[in-house]
Amino acid sequence: MLAKSGRLADARGVFAEMPERDAVSWTVMVVGLNRAGRFGEAVKTLLDMTADGFTPTQFTLTNVLSACAVTRAGAVGRKVHSFVVKLGLGSCVPVANSVLNMYGKCGDAETASTVFEMMRVRSVSSWNAMVSLNTHLGRMGLAKSLFESMPDRSIVSWNAMIAGYNQNGADAKALEFFSRMLHESSMAPDEFTITSVLSACANLGMVRIGKQMHAYILRTVMAYNSQVTNALISTYAKSGSVKNARRIMDQAVAADLNVISFTALLEGYVKIGDIESAKEIFDVMNNRDVIAWTAMIVGYEQNGRNDEAIDLFRLMIRSGPEPNSYTLAAVLSVCASLACLDYGKQIHCKAIRSLLEQSSSVSNAIITMYARSGSFQWARRMFDQVCWRKETITWTSMIAALAQHGQGEDAVGLFEEMLRTGVEPDRITYVGVLSACAHAGFVSQGKRHYEQMQNEHQIVPEMSHYACMVDLLARAGLFSEAQEFIRQMPVQPDAIAWGSLLSACRVHKNAELAELAAVRLLSIDPNNSGAYSAIANVYSACGRWSDAARVWKLRKDRAVRKETGFSWTHVGGKLHVFGADDVLHPQRDAVYGMAARVWGQIKEAGFVPDLQCVLHDVDDELKEELLSRHSEKLAIAFGLISTPEKTTLRIMKNLRVCNDCHTAIKFVSRVTDREIIVRDATRFHHFRDGLCSCKDYW
Repeated sequence: MLAKSGRLADARGVFAEMPERDAVSWTVMVVGLNRAGRFGEAVKTLLDMTADGFTPTQFTLTNVLSACAVTRAGAVGRKVHSFVVKLGLGSCVPVANSVLNMYGKCGDAETASTVFEMMRVRSVSSWNAMVSLNTHLGRMGLAKSLFESMPDRSIVSWNAMIAGYNQNGADAKALEFFSRMLHESSMAPDEFTITSVLSACANLGMVRIGKQMHAYILRTVMAYNSQVTNALISTYAKSGSVKNARRIMDQAVAADLNVISFTALLEGYVKIGDIESAKEIFDVMNNRDVIAWTAMIVGYEQNGRNDEAIDLFRLMIRSGPEPNSYTLAAVLSVCASLACLDYGKQIHCKAIRSLLEQSSSVSNAIITMYARSGSFQWARRMFDQVCWRKETITWTSMIAALAQHGQGEDAVGLFEEMLRTGVEPDRITYVGVLSACAHAGFVSQGKRHYEQMQNEHQIVPEMSHYACMVDLLARAGLFSEAQEFIRQMPVQPDAIAWGSLLSACRVHKNAELAELAAVRLLSIDPNNSGAYSAIANVYSACGRWSDAARVWKLRKDRAVRKETGFSWTHVGGKLHVFGADDVLHPQRDAVYGMAARVWGQIKEAGFVPDLQCVLHDVDDELKEELLSRHSEKLAIAFGLISTPEKTTLRIMKNLRVCNDCHTAIKFVSRVTDREIIVRDATRFHHFRDGLCSCKDYW
């Protein structure tokens, strides 16, 4: 009685003082410990019982086998099974089912199958145990075969199949089995059925069926079941109906809500870009798991709030759970966006210490981080260290990295190596390859790979591929071919394609075609300030100042704000941002002093300012002064006064670097004996000894 009521301490006291014990008293203690969840003690009590010379009963054995199943104590379970055999209880259905369940829960499918085959009498529970075992092992074909062979089925049988399909990624099959259950049996779904079906609806984004299930739930007592409530919240949140998810959460009893519901709603808000609501949910969560922390970091990263993402990750390191591979991949993506090489290296070290470096998502993120931070050599080193058979995404990341850094020949070579190893490229791989050809001027190779993509790999071109081909032809000055390619496209060119053509027109000073490209671009994206700047630049380069002024007036009349150009660099663990004619930086006097000194040095070395890069009709002296204060030149000047000699400078810019700055930085790299790496809106430029990695083809 004491054991049944949960008063185990009192029961133990009485048991210890008993002058004589029998099999019943021992069994009562085993059963009581098992019911209280003290499985290890239950198993030990059985061992003490046998050591004391008592023979376990059927009830003793089923309870101990249940404890072994819960604790996955397969070795002990085998010993208990030997008791069963010795006592001749193998034919007792409850005992045999307990043995079968124990082996199943311990993952010993082979022994479980042997026990099942040897059972002379099989109950529904016997069949259910085998069905559940195979669904947990992902052997859905075998599970279905067993299910179809069952002479009788219970709700547990149906639930095992529905949950099995759901947990093994076959959500459509889960819903199909649920429909079959409704039509073939008279059984009503229980909370376990409903939660599996809701999970399948969430994964498939089938909010309509989810709403039907919700309506059914409201007509039953399950409306008050916490497990069902949490499943409903997750279903609505994952299906994009965050308002419905939030309404259910607000109506629920707080104690009934679990971390999965909060995390699902948080992820739902992140998915629709409502970061403030996501943060509100995150802040009220008492027990944040690694998924919640990661979802919030991803939310900040996807919405450009990179500093907050880094701050939250640092807080997670101090007081949260241990980051997993997805967390590290997200933070590495933030470092890539900010070109924060030093912090990215710290995350790489953490990945090594956490044994996560070889995770596919982490290793690919490391490659991208190094590449976008200006260190493609480190990216290549990481690529070469990947131990397992490299996936398509790994090859694609490295090809894209080489393309961005102007290593077109290496990018194409790596792509050819990828094909030789038997890895199948995808559409994103070909974007990297075609981009590499475009930036390197490999016109014939680019055309060949474009045809190969379609004919050998059956990849249907998308807008990104068309834009790459337009860029390839236009950069090479093949404007007639580029126009013909655009005319033959099966879809209308997007803003990127017209923008590529417009940029090439600026380089080749083709005013007539630039006008056409600008008109088409602005018809798609009227607020694209870059289009106004590009066409005005072409006019200015051609000396058509009145036309350039007309474009600027048109932009002003249409209230299109010019995108502000700025450059940034990381020095001493801090981010330093500069705009043109920047006056806000605390070291502005020293920065301008160094900028003026270097400007004088490069002019003495033969640099001639490109006054055509100034889009205003002002005198040459003012043009030169304006050019000397471009944001990237100020960022470089800051780097020169803030770092030791010969230190590589890494400068990031949000817009395309102008021709004057490109030429000037080549001279700066020579007179200062520095390597200067500049990432602009389209690619990386590595300046060293007066030369640039792009070979002036950009």
